[in-house]
Formats: sequence, C-alpha cells, structure tokens
Amino acid sequence: MSPATLIPPILALVLAPFLLAIVNRTKAAFAGRRGQPWLQQYYDLAKLLRKGAVYSRTTTWVFRAGPIVSLAAVLVATAIVPLGGARAPLSFEGDIVLLAYLLGVVRFFTVLAALDTGSPFEGMGASREVQFSALAEPALLLGLAALARLTGKLSLSEIVATISGDPRATWFAEGPALVFVVVALAIVFLAENARIPVDDPNTHLELTMIHEVMVLDHGGVDLAFIEYGAALKLWVLGSIVVGLVLPVRTGAVLVDALVTVLGLGALAVATGAVESSMARLRLLRVPQLLVGAGAFSALALIFILMPR
Repeated sequence: MSPATLIPPILALVLAPFLLAIVNRTKAAFAGRRGQPWLQQYYDLAKLLRKGAVYSRTTTWVFRAGPIVSLAAVLVATAIVPLGGARAPLSFEGDIVLLAYLLGVVRFFTVLAALDTGSPFEGMGASREVQFSALAEPALLLGLAALARLTGKLSLSEIVATISGDPRATWFAEGPALVFVVVALAIVFLAENARIPVDDPNTHLELTMIHEVMVLDHGGVDLAFIEYGAALKLWVLGSIVVGLVLPVRTGAVLVDALVTVLGLGALAVATGAVESSMARLRLLRVPQLLVGAGAFSALALIFILMPR
C-alpha cells in the first residue's frame, strides 16, 4: 500500500465535519446572519463524547449497536472512495457494489435502532426513510453501473482515474451521459444526507422529520457517532460527485487532493445555497424527485449502451 492511499481517509476523518460548518455558514450568509463558529461541529462532537448515554428499559442491544455498526460501515465506505489522484486504500474490482451495500447497512441499522425504541414517531420516520431509500438506491446503483460500463472498470478508484485520463471516457467524448449521472448522483447526495429539498436537517417538527426523528432517543457518545457518521457520509457521496465534475490530474497527488477538497467545499456551499433558496418538497413530491434521479441514471446507461 502506497502512503498516498492514506491521504483520502485521513482527510475525510479530519475535514468531514467541516463540510457541515460550510453548509451552515452559507445558510447564515444568505439569511444575513454571522453564523456559528467554523469549528462548532467539532465542539459539539467533543461535548457529546464527554457525556454519558441514557437507555430506555424498553430498548435492547439493537438500539446500542445501531450507532456503532452505522459508524463502522461509513468508515469502511470512506476507505473505498478516492480523492483526486490518490487511490483509495481499499480498492478492488467490485468495490462499487460494496460501497452501495455499506450505505445500505448504515440505513438498515439506523432504522432498526429507531424501531427498537417502540416510539411511534421514530417508527414513522423509519417508514419514510425506507420508502425513500427504495427509490434512491436504484438511482445510485444505475449511476454506478453507467460509470462502470463507460469505463470498463468495477473499482471506484479506477473509474475516476479513467474518466480523467482515457480519451474515450472523458467529458468531451461522453458529456451527455456524464451530465445525467452527475445530476442523478447530486439528487441522491441530497436525499441520502437528509438535505433540502428531501428533508430539513434543522426541523424539530416530528410530523415532517425523516432522518432526525429516528435519532431522537440517542444521546451522548451514541449521538456523537451518529453525527460524525453523517458527516462522513456527506464526504463520501460528495467525493464521488466532485470526482466526476472535477477530474483534475496534475500528477502531484497532494495538488489533486487539494483541488478535490476545494471542490467538496464548493459542493457544501452549493448545498447551503439550495437550502436557502428553496423550500422543502411536500412528502408526496419526494418520490417523484427520486424517480427522476433514477430516470437520469437509466438514460445515462442507455446513452452509453447505444451503438456508435
């Protein structure tokens, strides 16, 4: 293993919470406010890690295992995603399939922990989460399948490297297909990270919450694991989008990684701008948005499969 392969996970572990700070500061700027300190997310995580967790007598080991297993799955997913010209440390043929399954594991154990509480509100949020994920996952899988077919690779590191270096799979050769994939993955990025227009991460109204309502009974270290895992998930999915939009390869690993990190910062700013400029969709409209993302991925795959 090359030392350069350790750059993506190290940067993710350190800088992932900072993406949330950029989103919050962008929203504050749109609202004419100063906003919270840049390191507020780190302060919050440190505060939660110093607190103890309180468990209801109605919960079982499933409730306690949910945050731990979810964070472990996201950490493995972080090791699969490359960053710029630096390959991921966990790179092999078929890792895109493992990535999709790991994201599914995160959702599965989060939903199980919510259902284990016996709370009707958390059960309602879990039901919505499962319904929307059933529409978001096909869009993600079809998008990854389109990229795999375009590049002839089944490794995410190889896919990103091919799009930046192979003339047959660049934006100039396959621009329309890549545009469709990026649009689909951008919608999945917002949906999987519970951002507007799919979900509002700042709402406290149980009847409209999706992700946040599932973690209402978590506290202390467990909540820290959940919050940190959410930040890493934002980084993982954002890295895929940025890796496609900015396939910059200068030959210097650190320079390429810096460009990708700046791209992630720009994506965080765009996320904050979206949340500040539009309202959350009605719950009945969210499936239409996710089906549209799946249609974009399917169109991309059709374009790639069409004979030239």
